Amino acid sequence: MANPIDANLKATYENFRRVALQMQDEIGKVIIGQRPVIESVVIGLLARGNLLLEGVPGLGKTLLVRTLSQVIDAPFSRIQFTPDLMPADILGTNMVVEKEGGGRVFQFQQGPIFANVILADEINRATPKTQSAMLEAMQEHQVTAGGAIRKLPEPFFVLATQNPLEMEGTYPLPEAQLDRFLFKIDVPFPSLDELTRIADETTGVNTAAATAVVKGAELVAMQQAARSVPVAPMVERYAARLILATHPRSGYGPDMVDKYVRYGASPRGVQALIITGKIRALLDGRYTASCEDVRGVATAVLRHRMIMNFEGEAEGIQPDAIVKSILGHVPETEDGKSAPVAEARA
Repeated sequence: MANPIDANLKATYENFRRVALQMQDEIGKVIIGQRPVIESVVIGLLARGNLLLEGVPGLGKTLLVRTLSQVIDAPFSRIQFTPDLMPADILGTNMVVEKEGGGRVFQFQQGPIFANVILADEINRATPKTQSAMLEAMQEHQVTAGGAIRKLPEPFFVLATQNPLEMEGTYPLPEAQLDRFLFKIDVPFPSLDELTRIADETTGVNTAAATAVVKGAELVAMQQAARSVPVAPMVERYAARLILATHPRSGYGPDMVDKYVRYGASPRGVQALIITGKIRALLDGRYTASCEDVRGVATAVLRHRMIMNFEGEAEGIQPDAIVKSILGHVPETEDGKSAPVAEARA
């Protein structure tokens, strides 16, 4: 039987779940359908990670991010990436300004990156030089600009979008930048019922609006609380074996990996599996992460962290198929048995 949880910690976890589910419900008032996408975005925010959304135009990706900023009552900034966008347009630059007593001085003017929620719209339309301006911000929550290191406001969250259809005039994101995204989320096309609701609820006089659920300081506290969720060593080793299974000839993965994958996920992958698995457990009312939680986030964590080899690209092998094969191949425990189910619940 699991050890009883501390009363204060239990109250913290219960409040975490209540606020997180309320965030999803508020976003769901504006974004019709797309519940798995909404849940993944909220998990990514609470994990203090950055997300990459991929989907055709018109699916509400921009509206989703704007609504998220309203739900957490935080400054929102949209950066439209174009081929002529420069790093200084994102980070900011030193400007010559007049002093009150006369004379001129350099003063740093902050760019749009200095906000809590950043929408990097069509990020693959900017040149690699401009894309690289996002790397330090996404990983370290700081930028080096104007000859100084400048901290970004907390919480800080980048949600980037890219269109999988229009590839002309785009610059594929380098692997180092892709690895800095916690999740890659595929946004599906709405169903018939969802399209009908979209038409009904967005073409009338009254439109839905989201209300603020949490402030920035409380969100930072929730991000810290998520990290305190315990994880059994067996679950950590399961997550580690999933990462090793993405690498060809590692001895952990299926034949499909050896045949189609050139390079697998980095150690950031196992970090992402564990922290998002913890949050998934809390959202389900449990106080410890399980192997099932790790499996539940594995596709979004791993699909952008594997590099296909020539044969994989030539045959059009999708990363999701590789992840599915890995999940079916790697046992929960090293002796091949199923792991015990965690019982601690709200």
